[in-house]
Formats: sequence, C-alpha cells, structure tokens
Amino acid sequence: MILGALAALLDIEEDLEVVGQARSGPEAVELTLRERPDVLLTDIEMPGLTGLDVAAEVRAHGGTARVIILTTFARPGYLRRALDVGASGYLLKDAPSAQLAEAIRRVAAGGRAIDPSLAAEAWTEPDPLTDRERQVLRLADEGLSGDAIARRLKLSDGTVRNYLSEAIGKLGAKNRTEAARLARQKGWL
Repeated sequence: MILGALAALLDIEEDLEVVGQARSGPEAVELTLRERPDVLLTDIEMPGLTGLDVAAEVRAHGGTARVIILTTFARPGYLRRALDVGASGYLLKDAPSAQLAEAIRRVAAGGRAIDPSLAAEAWTEPDPLTDRERQVLRLADEGLSGDAIARRLKLSDGTVRNYLSEAIGKLGAKNRTEAARLARQKGWL
C-alpha cells in the first residue's frame, strides 16, 4: 500500500516519472539494472536485501542510478553506512511529499539530500564494527549458531567466535544478543 501510494504521489509531479516498483531487495537490484533510472528510491529494511545492500549491489554491477534511502530509521549509524555505500540521499518517511520530490530533483542533478536533523549527529559516534563483524553479528542475531554462521560464510568455527568476541568487546556487551541489540539501536547492524 505504501509503495503504491508513494509512486502515485511522485507521478503527480510533472517532471518525475516512476519507471518501476520493487517489493524486495533482489527485485530492486534487477529492476534498477534493467530500467537504468536516474534515481533509485529505496528503504533500509526490505525482504531479501537491505536498501544499503541494494545500493552496493547496483554500484557493483555498474548501475549509475543515484540512491536515496527513504526510511523510518532516524539513526545516525544508518546514515553513515548509507553514505559509505554511495547513497546521495537519506530522508525520513515523515517528510512532506513536496520535500521528497525536491530531494529527488536535487539528487538527479548531482546533489545530495540528507535529513538535516541526522546530518550533524551522524559523526558523533563512529561505528566500531568491521564489515565482517557486522555480518557475523547480524547472522547471530537472526538466531544462527556459530557452526551455521561458519558454514554460511565459509569460515572456521574459531574465526566466527573471534568475530563475535571482538564485536561484543567493542560494544561493551555481555553477550552476542546484547551486542546485536546495541548495534541495531545505533544503526550499525
């Protein structure tokens, strides 16, 4: 419902054209690479791949769409990660539709559109996790055992334990569940 409503709102704008709608991360990557839009508007949380993963996949496959993340997550960690994967915009869903349309125009013209309330806050607390620690912690948070994580990532059990231990230590957590909760609250997971 939200996807359709958003597309309808944007189609009202005379100079904007919605060329596709995707219901999952993998579908968004495929559609973006096929349709080659100027701007890809995506959410952080989607089935299959996160919006951050979609942005990275599109870039890795030679896609030229400039990415705007539109989300409910007002977390500085997400903004930093979005910028790290090449996003040109990061806006909150509660912004007025006219502001979204203007942000799309600005990003399409080569500029940036960042929610001002998050911009300054994004650099107050850097993300201490490495990509691999984040990946292992995310899988642990999904309920996978150390053995299952090792098999999925093609790592040894000891390496998985080391990554989890490092993440727990960096976050000052008591265990992997608490570490995942803390990392998710900060927008790092």
